[in-house]
Amino acid sequence: MNHYIQTINEQLHPKINGTYKVLDLFAGCGGLSLGFEAAGFETIAYEMEQAAVDTYNKNLQGHCIAQKLTVDTCYQHAIDIIVGGPPCQPFSVGGQQKGISDERNGFPVFIKAIQELKPKLWLFENVRGMLYSNKAYFEKILDDLSATGYTISYQLLNAVHYGIPQNRERLFVIGHRNNFNFPKLGLSKVTVQEAIGDLIDTIHDESKILTSSMDTYIAKYEKASHCINPRDLYLHKPARTLTCRNIAGSTGDMQRVKLADGRRRRISVREAARLQSFPDWFEFMGSETQQFYQIGNAVPPLLALQLAESVKNCLMSGEHKHVFNKPQKKMPTRQMSLLCDF
Repeated sequence: MNHYIQTINEQLHPKINGTYKVLDLFAGCGGLSLGFEAAGFETIAYEMEQAAVDTYNKNLQGHCIAQKLTVDTCYQHAIDIIVGGPPCQPFSVGGQQKGISDERNGFPVFIKAIQELKPKLWLFENVRGMLYSNKAYFEKILDDLSATGYTISYQLLNAVHYGIPQNRERLFVIGHRNNFNFPKLGLSKVTVQEAIGDLIDTIHDESKILTSSMDTYIAKYEKASHCINPRDLYLHKPARTLTCRNIAGSTGDMQRVKLADGRRRRISVREAARLQSFPDWFEFMGSETQQFYQIGNAVPPLLALQLAESVKNCLMSGEHKHVFNKPQKKMPTRQMSLLCDF
């Protein structure tokens, strides 16, 4: 067993010690919660998709409630931290970018929960589009949240710098009342070979083998997209960003591997899970398409673990200094590092 597989299978196990309790909103299948539980946090979560709820409750020690969240939702929980991934379709490149006018916008719910529960720290993840075409709304979110007494730190993080074999750029925003330090970058990148090299020629699923007509379609798609090289997964490099679209369907940019006999096939659920840093013991529920969507929407658990450790350090340092007695209104920190490397 190589170092990467050993890491995700051994480090990503719930190790709850009961010191802090996390409320995970829009939790999906539990990528964020798994990282926090592996760091010792207790969790409780909300998610509206039943298959994702079933996956969460199958694998994590915390409980996920199947419920669509609204600004009127009443949380009967004593919590220390709020985390989550408010629905990102309104801000994603593939989601029409309607932003604040999109009914799928989950930020009013997330902000209301923070205002009501007043956690010691909160964290959310979203697509990089928030910093560009929807920057004005992002600034409004920061203003609303800083008005409740939090210092706000945010960075655009690429998962490939944190031991995940995938170029995955996402925005992470943290509200705190003490010094928060983002996780340190790793020294080396994990490759597709290290992540799924043992699976590529051992998974036999003829339904995922690309036909000659599919190969022709992909070639035309890549020519029209001005691709210099085929968008296959290359064993010596990290993967491209896994999305719901390119792992669940037979699209022109589908995630695919090349077999020893020269044929190509779409990746499997377990391969997608490995590339997202889900451990092998983590079992996904629902149909195959639902499982792919759960993986594509998730925060990589290994990155979530490193963020959780940073959260723990921030809270423990803050409690040592008694900084949580009376929140002081502060302007948000507006420093951001673009940590991407393609």
